Amino acid sequence: MIYGERVRLRHVEREDLPHFVAWLNDPEVRHGLALYLPLSNAEEENWFTELLKRPGDEQPLVIEVRGEAGWTMIGNSGFFKFDWRNRSAELGILIGDKTYWNQGYGTEVMRLLLRHGFTTLNLHRIFLRVFENNPRAIRAYEKAGFVLEGRMRQAEYRDGQYWDVLLMSVLSPEWSEKPAEK
Repeated sequence: MIYGERVRLRHVEREDLPHFVAWLNDPEVRHGLALYLPLSNAEEENWFTELLKRPGDEQPLVIEVRGEAGWTMIGNSGFFKFDWRNRSAELGILIGDKTYWNQGYGTEVMRLLLRHGFTTLNLHRIFLRVFENNPRAIRAYEKAGFVLEGRMRQAEYRDGQYWDVLLMSVLSPEWSEKPAEK
């Protein structure tokens, strides 16, 4: 497990799947994700079966927060689209439990994953994509150290409108220069 001050990251278990399905079927949660259609339990089960075939480094992690009653699952995150030759990977996050939105958990998770990506996985570049109409996520990514590197104009069609997709990244030397933020 990967521990932060208020969160921990662990591997996905089969019993987590009903939470994922419920979150991903909530239009408000799905709003900031590439996923745009509702999801069935069977599809999520198939995703999990395929997930187990991937190397551990390439599997998402469950986000849990420490509370009075123990650990509570609030979302998931992880690296994907690895390019091992160039030491690069894309990063994604989902805070599915809306009662934990706007409390800094996304920023803390992103910082933990940057540390893991640079110090454990030996990545050089970690990047993500975010819709321009998701200011809460953009703010969390900037706090974690991500910088805007580009914009894909009108690349996402949602709710009858085209939105820009922002590309943000952190390079290993940039992250190393910010020890107070780790």
